[in-house]
Amino acid sequence: MAHHTTEAIWTRGDASREDFVANRYSRRHLLRFDGGAEVPGSSSPHVVPLPFSDAAAVDPEEAFVASLSSCHMLWFLSLAARDRFCVDRYADAATGLMAKNAAGRLAMTVVVLHPMVVFSGERRPSRADIEALHHEAHEECFIANSVKTELRCEPVFVD
Repeated sequence: MAHHTTEAIWTRGDASREDFVANRYSRRHLLRFDGGAEVPGSSSPHVVPLPFSDAAAVDPEEAFVASLSSCHMLWFLSLAARDRFCVDRYADAATGLMAKNAAGRLAMTVVVLHPMVVFSGERRPSRADIEALHHEAHEECFIANSVKTELRCEPVFVD
C-alpha cells in the first residue's frame, strides 16, 4: 500500500486591501507535492471571479482532469511497452465538464480524454490494438477507479 501526500498552503494577503470576512480575498495558494514540486494553485475564475482567483494558477478542476489524463497516459505507455509498440509521443487535450449531478450538486460530471499517440518502429499497432490499449489503460488507471465521474477516452488517430 502506498501513501501519497500533498500540501495546500494559503496565507491571507495584505489585510488593508483584502477583506476576508466580506469574502474579498485572494484564493491563490501553493500546492506542494511529496517529491518537492511546487505549483501555484487557485480557485477557478469560473467559480470565483477575478481578481480573487488567479487564471494562471492550477485550479482543483484542472488538477482533477490532469490527474485522470496523466494516470491514463502512464498506464497506456506501460501497456504499449509491454506489447512492444514503440511510442514516440503521447499528447492528450483532455476536457472536463462541471455540471449538476443526479443529486443536483455541482460536480465534474464528465471527463473526456483525447489522446493522440505517435508510434515508430517496425511493429505498429492497428486501430483495434490502440483501442484495446486505451480500454485496458482505463481499466487499470488508479484515478479512474477512484472516482464516480464518467470518464471517456476518444483517441485521435494518427496515420
